[in-house]
Amino acid sequence: MSHQPFTAAALRGAVDLSSLKRPAQPAGPASGAGSTSADGAGLVIEGTDASIRDVIAASASHPVVMVLWTPRLQESADFVTTFGSVARRYGGRFQLVTVDVDANPTILQAFQVQAVPVSFAFVQSQPVPLFEGVQPEDQITAVIDQVLQLAAQHGVTGTVPSGDGAASATDEPEQEQPLPPLHQKAFDAIEAGDLDGAAAAYREALAQSPADTDAKLGLAQVGLMQRTQGADLQAARAAAAAAPTDVDAQILVADLDLLGGHVEDAFMRLIDTVRVTADADRNRAREHLVELFEVVGVTDERVVKARKSLMSALF
Repeated sequence: MSHQPFTAAALRGAVDLSSLKRPAQPAGPASGAGSTSADGAGLVIEGTDASIRDVIAASASHPVVMVLWTPRLQESADFVTTFGSVARRYGGRFQLVTVDVDANPTILQAFQVQAVPVSFAFVQSQPVPLFEGVQPEDQITAVIDQVLQLAAQHGVTGTVPSGDGAASATDEPEQEQPLPPLHQKAFDAIEAGDLDGAAAAYREALAQSPADTDAKLGLAQVGLMQRTQGADLQAARAAAAAAPTDVDAQILVADLDLLGGHVEDAFMRLIDTVRVTADADRNRAREHLVELFEVVGVTDERVVKARKSLMSALF
């Protein structure tokens, strides 16, 4: 899987949703296939300037994925069609919201995107940047699996109400492929709050298949949650400030920053630690930073930028 940018750290509220104001008068129902009903029911719905706040609010109960697109570009329209097929295969585990940016300029302004299509997920009303541009179907599926795992970590495990406004009468339901047994075991353990059990399941999966990138990512994410469980952020920051060369202290704050969504801060802290330490301590800080790169996703632009800074710090 080449795109893995989804962790608890992604829930960072980076998009200014305050500009998405409800109109003074209720908007009339949209026409045509894919229009959203008043309650937003359906596996695939159209989002509008008038309805988007309610659609995002629904992410408190089930994951929501939004694609901003334009009908002026055929590849953009084709991408929406492909994404819709993926959404239906998942049988309600997430809701796909498609937004025609030409008809909904307020949404386009709020998300400050430079080009479409572009995709976001929402969990508990918090935006998670997914990817820009057109992606193949297998890549969409891989990313959605990560979104669902992230949602489960935050207790968002509901399903979308029945009634797919975007589905045609000829659409046939497709069965979702089940997770591998050990991945399902880890997923269930995370939902139950058993992080040790989840870690053990991922380790067993890696023992059986060392090239299992999903298990590797899952283990890294669970490890982050384990390391920060019960930590006092203020005390951790004070300890790190008092001892800049204490690798353990710096790692703890970096983990807390990442979990809290301060991705760049977490990376820069460990890069600075690499600069001021030597030998084994320096190597440990570097190795931990590389692990955090895996948690965020190696193709994430913040990771790409941080890798360059790390190279500068090392050489």
